[in-house]
Amino acid sequence: MDISLWMEQAVEGEPSEPLQQDIRVDVAIAGGGFSGLWTAYYLKTLAPELDICVLEAQRCGYGASGRNGGWMMAAMEGETRMLAALDDDHRARVAALIHGILPEVEGVLVTHKIDCDYHRGGGIFAAARYPEQASLQRQVLEEYRAVGFGEEDYRWLDADELRSRLCIAGAQGGIYTPHIARIQPARLVLGLVRTLRDMGVRIYEQTPVTGLEPGVMLTAGGRVNASHRVLALEGYSTGLPEVERRVLAVQSRIVATEPLDDDTWDSIGLAQREVFCDGSPLTTYGQRSADNRMVFGARGTYRFGGKPRSQFGAEDTGFEEVERLMRECFPQLRSTAVTHRWGGTLGIPRNGFAHAVYDRATGIGTAGGYFGEGVGASNLMARTLADLVLGRDTELVRSPWAYSGSIDASLRRWEPEPLRWMGYKATDLVRRLEEGVYQREAPGWQKRPVQVVSGWLDRLLT
Repeated sequence: MDISLWMEQAVEGEPSEPLQQDIRVDVAIAGGGFSGLWTAYYLKTLAPELDICVLEAQRCGYGASGRNGGWMMAAMEGETRMLAALDDDHRARVAALIHGILPEVEGVLVTHKIDCDYHRGGGIFAAARYPEQASLQRQVLEEYRAVGFGEEDYRWLDADELRSRLCIAGAQGGIYTPHIARIQPARLVLGLVRTLRDMGVRIYEQTPVTGLEPGVMLTAGGRVNASHRVLALEGYSTGLPEVERRVLAVQSRIVATEPLDDDTWDSIGLAQREVFCDGSPLTTYGQRSADNRMVFGARGTYRFGGKPRSQFGAEDTGFEEVERLMRECFPQLRSTAVTHRWGGTLGIPRNGFAHAVYDRATGIGTAGGYFGEGVGASNLMARTLADLVLGRDTELVRSPWAYSGSIDASLRRWEPEPLRWMGYKATDLVRRLEEGVYQREAPGWQKRPVQVVSGWLDRLLT
């Protein structure tokens, strides 16, 4: 299981030829996922004279961009904390940039005729299955209200309205937003690849970047001399000191069922093709795919040393938990066959926010830190990075996620091992305990200690 349902459906033929000689370009980009491809797109759009190449270790989309749950969110992890720190005028402008992600992508899809099963049905996040989760989600809604988002952006669904949209077990209520779309991510990747090639961008697959020297990006097949070098690797940055430990590489796991008939979907909901997650501390999420499968994922694992992972075997017990969570949420699927199982690596930044960084002194830039929300956020970070590289004076370069200067000065590193491993395992244990006490309908005095520790860990890790 080294590719996802998405890649299986979309990819045809073999990867393109690797780089096999020394070359000179204006911009070299390491990473053929959304961050790298979008950055190449906006640089070439804004400055068509630039000679740009993208270097991908496997094939474009092989990493997180082809292994996610297929959500495109006009949102960012930690956005309410970010916005709360700004004055009213700046906050409104930054919020408009975030909510502009979907319209921007929609324009690109239309312009370049990219078919990726895009459907803007909104999202239910998060559906509360226990009273405690409902209380927490109402607090989340209050945080959105406090930074200026109105009913048209995020609104509360009571239990009946939630069940009319999503018949999830134990429905207590949840938040609905129109600012999320469903996509087939691998088809978006391949559409961007075709578009970039038509624009004259060189793309070399099977070409891992092995290191950097001043003005040079090193690969096994040749040296790439470039004035600007972009590291768009997210959780796959292990081995490059310039970006290593800037994000925590965490694995998620996703399953997909066989296509479901209309009666089954009538019993589940999602008639508007909304995406959804529940309020579980184990971070479950899903969508109704274009071919009517339930695609369902959950929080994964962390490997000692922060090593990324793309290959998952049938014996991997983590998928059993994902399937169990899916069937707990939707008892209608108790006898439904799961046909696809895959996993991928996402990146969690130490400061709790996504970032776009460019150091004009060295010509090195990077973008990432998406918490698994990079399908949409990568577009915003790529536009920001393109403006930073080109020295444009725009609202994007004045945003809280934009940094001009060295990566060292801009981004915190995660702690060395074994502290990272211990911290993740402690957080994972508490999350599982929290889920367990909800399921057991334990009295409040038993739940409270776990919830306090869970909140304390959240504050400690940001």
